[in-house]
Amino acid sequence: MVERQLRGREIADERVLEAMATVPREEFVPPEDRDRAYRDGALRIDEGQTISQPWIVARMAELLELTGPERVLEVGTGSGYAAAVLSLLCSHVVTLERHASLAQAAAGTLDRLGYRNVEVRHGDGSQGVPDRAPFDAISVTATATGEPPRALRDEAAPGAPIVIPLARGGTELLVRVRDTSVETVAPVRFVPLVEGTQS
Repeated sequence: MVERQLRGREIADERVLEAMATVPREEFVPPEDRDRAYRDGALRIDEGQTISQPWIVARMAELLELTGPERVLEVGTGSGYAAAVLSLLCSHVVTLERHASLAQAAAGTLDRLGYRNVEVRHGDGSQGVPDRAPFDAISVTATATGEPPRALRDEAAPGAPIVIPLARGGTELLVRVRDTSVETVAPVRFVPLVEGTQS
């Protein structure tokens, strides 16, 4: 996976490549899909959500430009896989999931595998986690319409990157927002960022 899907497609950050090689992706997918865990594509998980393809996880992590001491917010925990990857690249991850069942399952998996610097929260992703702000980097794994939610921008430290898919003019694009600058990265397809929570 690392050589073919990541390094071969211009993922260059060696720390990200090492994290992707270290985290056991098969532990974060449904049991019936374990033999397909490392395929070059997304996989369905519960609640109509997905675990992103390895390249997307690696690219989003790389765009955060983490060096080790950062505190990171992830919006959209899903299975917890991306949070596990991020946990090897920074000092602390707060990951937020709107589906209570997914948050509970991800917390259990992360704890069982020993990822102690990840805090899983059940909550509204569009509101972020104000009691843990500011964050040195924010990764959003669901598509917002037009612009990143104001709450997330307010919770980003000055100069902190927000990596997020945005829907604009019928197209979904992965972008990196830093203060007032917006860098377009690639066309993508994610589940929508939905306000509110689900128990």
